[in-house]
Amino acid sequence: MCLEESSMRNDERIAFALRELYGSYGYSRFKMGKFEEYELYVRNKDFLTGDRMITFTDGDGTLLALKPDVTISIIKNTQDGDNTVRKVYYQENVYRTGRGETSYREIMQTGLECIGALDAYQVFEVIFLAVKSLEAISPDYVLDLSHMGLVSGLMALSGVPEEQYARVLSYVREKNPTELMAFCREFQLSERSCALLKLLIDTYGTIKTVLNLLEPYCTEEASKRALEELRIIDQLLTASGLEERVQIDFSVVNDMGYYNGIVFQGFIKGLADGVLSGGRYDKLVEKMGKQFGAIGFAITLNELERLSPARQEYDVDMLLLYDENTNLVELSKHSAELTSQGKQIMVQTIKGERIR
Repeated sequence: MCLEESSMRNDERIAFALRELYGSYGYSRFKMGKFEEYELYVRNKDFLTGDRMITFTDGDGTLLALKPDVTISIIKNTQDGDNTVRKVYYQENVYRTGRGETSYREIMQTGLECIGALDAYQVFEVIFLAVKSLEAISPDYVLDLSHMGLVSGLMALSGVPEEQYARVLSYVREKNPTELMAFCREFQLSERSCALLKLLIDTYGTIKTVLNLLEPYCTEEASKRALEELRIIDQLLTASGLEERVQIDFSVVNDMGYYNGIVFQGFIKGLADGVLSGGRYDKLVEKMGKQFGAIGFAITLNELERLSPARQEYDVDMLLLYDENTNLVELSKHSAELTSQGKQIMVQTIKGERIR
């Protein structure tokens, strides 16, 4: 039993495992300060999960914010014009409220960003690492995935006015067929269009199953491109033996002003809310005046303390007992030798009843 792992809290243990995972795929650590200029966040406020920030004025009069997000800072610090792909991961505390909440929270996050000239493999790798991240947390998990291009293509085919996309997306996100059908009547959409929109709420299954169902309807250019990208992702997931772990669920949708491709959420049995969320956000990059692709995800570590970690059979590997006749120099040498071998030890004068 390793001292470093056995003495960790559940969230610390998982964070350690995720660092190892991301590093093994060439992701380097991104470390940011606690503060950024408030203006950076306020320009992209709709991208943030929470809508309020902790602010203060610096000594030179600059208005700063206690970091509510990491992704925006990574984009800010990434340069245009490089044909390579930048791969970074982070483990940071962010400070913000949830939407509609009034109390600020310190939120422990880990995540990664893949930025640059992205192709289908790079997108797959991020999804693969999202799946492996969930696997590191619990064996009972699922990654739900959607595609903004496919959803927007189906809305266009159904005759939904573009200015009403956000409204339809809200009904899909809430899985609210009553409001969706009321919308169809309001805009006098055909019965076929209504049935097609309702598929966005009712459809759930593996990528292959859902794409086979929807392929006849993918006639718009956006939905055709999305279909092809998802087929490649499915082939690579199948080759990795993970195709059953990823399900298509169109209720996983994000702001179309920022996200333009695959979006996803990860769920763990025993936790009501998703612990992982991510997607492709080229439109955020464009809004920040840069030109490159970007996809990533974040994991909220706070919630993981609710999971019960595997209980160790023993508290330590070895219990060293000593008394007034013990040579303390020899005791300290022996303790150091055992810990250098990776043993977890406890040094006591008596064996207490609570020590296993």
